[in-house]
Amino acid sequence: MIRTALLALLVLLPVATAAMDFSSWKEQRFSLFSGNSYQKKTNEVVLRSDGTVSLIWSPVPAEIQHATTATWHWNVTTSVPATDLTRKGGDDRNIALYFVFAPGKDISKAQNTNIKHLMSAPSTRVLMYVFGGAHQRGDILPSPYLKGLGKTVVLRPAGTGSFTETVDLARDYYKAFGQTKPPLAGLAISADSDDTGGTVVARLSDLVID
Repeated sequence: MIRTALLALLVLLPVATAAMDFSSWKEQRFSLFSGNSYQKKTNEVVLRSDGTVSLIWSPVPAEIQHATTATWHWNVTTSVPATDLTRKGGDDRNIALYFVFAPGKDISKAQNTNIKHLMSAPSTRVLMYVFGGAHQRGDILPSPYLKGLGKTVVLRPAGTGSFTETVDLARDYYKAFGQTKPPLAGLAISADSDDTGGTVVARLSDLVID
């Protein structure tokens, strides 16, 4: 009886779910004089990239650090050309949504550093889900910048359109790195058009992590 009651209680316990609020996300530029344009609202971010590159980011709240899935909607109305996402200096893409993972002992550091430093830490790993590039859906590619610490997961090739995505973070992390997923430390969104000199107009909304 006690065991049955405990099992019933576990079933009823809510799974931590969080809808991301983009309004307080910080911009990280890679050049002092060049960055994208972001209109940050509670449940969506509208971005424009004109021959520029930058990202916005946020640490994640403690209750979703062990999340295993994510869902969001993204829409691209103006696209950069298809590029080789493994080529450094030639890898423009419309949108990338970054999931930054770190061991538990390093999680607190995410609250007190910028995303550039966090992603370059030896213990950090990054999954980048991408709308863009000249690749097939489901391709997992090495990042040309993160020296084995980051992998690109292609969800949509370059082009326009509106799509809802659902990803299994635990499964994709294992496929990318061959290990069990550590806690989630941070999130970021970028657009990149500086190599082709093109333009991106896009929106990402309704990001839910659980």
